[in-house]
Amino acid sequence: MLILGLTGSIGMGKSTTAKLFAEAGVPVYDADVEVHRLYQGEAAPAIEAAFPGTTALGKVDRAKLSARVVGDAAAMKQLEQIVHPMLGASRQKFFADAEAAKAPVVVLDIPLLFETGGEKRVDAVVVVTTSPELQRERVLARGTMDAEKLDAIIAKQMPDAEKRKRADFLVDTSHGLDPVRAQIKHILAEVVKMPQRRS
Repeated sequence: MLILGLTGSIGMGKSTTAKLFAEAGVPVYDADVEVHRLYQGEAAPAIEAAFPGTTALGKVDRAKLSARVVGDAAAMKQLEQIVHPMLGASRQKFFADAEAAKAPVVVLDIPLLFETGGEKRVDAVVVVTTSPELQRERVLARGTMDAEKLDAIIAKQMPDAEKRKRADFLVDTSHGLDPVRAQIKHILAEVVKMPQRRS
């Protein structure tokens, strides 16, 4: 089974690309969705113990938790020490289920793949990209963020040009869904010819 790492900066179309991989029959592990799931139950007691007042009704209040850990490196590390082992266990279950289903390829959707050294744990990396103009337009159209906050997020992420240089495959989401589907089909045909290289 080959593992494809899927990544891309905010507003590039990574979530849509992940859905299209799933549509093509590829099992997709979404790290963000998994964190949400853990925050809804399993991780809440440990997070409440470490950061009192950040949960309500057995669920993590993401806004309160964010207010406690963002900008505090020690608190962030403490949170990661709680969540990462749980994420690791859920990822192992995902792999076991995919192996049992005889899936030739799986996708790990990891926003900060390069920033966390995740490319060493996959066989090939797919970077989702678009123009900076389209990226801004998409994110600001969500209505959940202003230009200043977007600039701060982009500044923290590895530049798109650097991600593209390090990619095995690129998916350009600038021209609608059908070209993305065609690119995915091409990637799935090519990746099965590649040797496993994860460490």
